[in-house]
Amino acid sequence: MSASDSPANRLQALFEGHRLTPTQRRIAHSMVRRAADVPFLSSVELAELAGVSQPSVTRFAVALGFDGYPALRKHLREVVPAEPAAGGGAGAGAFNEYQQAVEAEIENLKHLAELLADPRPVQRAGRILAASRPLPVLGLRAAASQAYGFAYFAAKVHPDVRLLHEGGTMVHDRIDAAVRAGATALLCFALPRHPREVVDTLAHAKDAGLTVVTVADSAFAPVATYSDLLLPAAVGTGLAFDTACAPMLLGRVLLEALCDDLPDAQARLEEFDAKAAARGLFVE
Repeated sequence: MSASDSPANRLQALFEGHRLTPTQRRIAHSMVRRAADVPFLSSVELAELAGVSQPSVTRFAVALGFDGYPALRKHLREVVPAEPAAGGGAGAGAFNEYQQAVEAEIENLKHLAELLADPRPVQRAGRILAASRPLPVLGLRAAASQAYGFAYFAAKVHPDVRLLHEGGTMVHDRIDAAVRAGATALLCFALPRHPREVVDTLAHAKDAGLTVVTVADSAFAPVATYSDLLLPAAVGTGLAFDTACAPMLLGRVLLEALCDDLPDAQARLEEFDAKAAARGLFVE
């Protein structure tokens, strides 16, 4: 089986084209994260995994066009491998809670690698972002650090990057100013819990005519409705606060795609290095 034909990608294809409620998106997200194990779960077990009620799982199956959950599970057993994924068995219990969090992030990164087997969405995003002058980069609350990191590096190769990491009514004004200055696209980092103001801000950006590229924790995140191109990267949920290694790495991959579509990116980097050396900016 190729990476692009993985159990997670097959599940993702099953959900595409369906208008799902927030609860149903949560179930779908949980299924993608545990793609190889899902065909062996009862509706009660899936409900516990997703943190929803058992009737919600039944309604989810019906929303996908099945008579009920048994029919959905039968279909899943036909489209994913016959055995649960390695590492999900007894050996996993040997890890302490900190190790389990790391192992979960490793799985998130493996899933990201599978998605990147098809580089076209990231390449398309790179072209869209490179062409926008200026380029607004949005990230609020939990996603603020992701937006800051991207904007910090992007500013070394892109002539005009505008970081939007504070919410409130001013963010709409700053988007309007970017549009007046010539912006054609906006990059958004969206991580749970998803602030309502992020959704409102993306709606405003769309109304202003911007193409919205979003890095989110799931293709079923609330921001999906207002995203022209959504690149998913799961967060870890095993600790008190979510971990975002995969979204951070996806941001760096997106930076690489951005550089590929900026013909003077290498020259700008070399110019920065020369100036940094002359100023003694970094300790060698």
